[in-house]
Amino acid sequence: MVDFLLYMLAGVFVGLASGLFGIGGGTIAVPAMLPLFAAQGLDRDVAMHLAVASSMATIVVTGLSSARAHWRLGNILWDALPWLVGGLVLGALLGTQVVAMLGGDTLRLIFSVFVLLLAARMLLGGQPRPARIMLPRAVMTLTGTVIGAISALVGIGGGAMVVPFLAWTGVQMREAVGTSAASGVFLALAGTIGFIFAGSGEEQLPALSTGYIYWPAVVGITAASIFMAPVGARLANRLPQVWLRRAFAVFLIGVGLRLMFS
Repeated sequence: MVDFLLYMLAGVFVGLASGLFGIGGGTIAVPAMLPLFAAQGLDRDVAMHLAVASSMATIVVTGLSSARAHWRLGNILWDALPWLVGGLVLGALLGTQVVAMLGGDTLRLIFSVFVLLLAARMLLGGQPRPARIMLPRAVMTLTGTVIGAISALVGIGGGAMVVPFLAWTGVQMREAVGTSAASGVFLALAGTIGFIFAGSGEEQLPALSTGYIYWPAVVGITAASIFMAPVGARLANRLPQVWLRRAFAVFLIGVGLRLMFS
């Protein structure tokens, strides 16, 4: 019971961060779960796999809420969505199999590098200049495959890469965010299924897990983050966006360096 409450506490921070900074909860959920797994005595090598996979599973529910809101607002680019989703799903399924072959320390290093690169992008600021390029469907699918694979490796919904990519092609920012939110649900669902199969032969998994998905963490984090994300969004409207981005970037640098050298 205590462990579940700690996962809910982690979900509070995940939800607040998602609402405040507009970044998927995976960048918070993964490092938040690791010390909790360590306190439970879970094997260090398996803990990182559980954190990445469980983070991906939380995005299914939280992403549905966001996608539904953008659908009602008409912010989804339906012409691009099927081709992007096809690539994301394929990439996520491939990425989960790669995760199963990697050691925990290697996976931790990959996550650290990704977080540091994301922090650097946030510190530099700005959005990519729209190129207004109508990309072929095959290119859209191929790009989605790459993004899906990377997202599976680090346990995120892909928004940090999908939004800039769509903005670069000339998609309006509202539609880029909405399309990213909708496609992220399919990515997370495919990733979750992939992680279930990828971890099916692992012998060191804790009870109440299915493959690499650890359900107490998924339920606890999801339950709290759903309620706290709107709170974070309201706070974001009252605080300077530049300072918010810089503060979160500094936080990400701390997380990345700590995981890299732990």
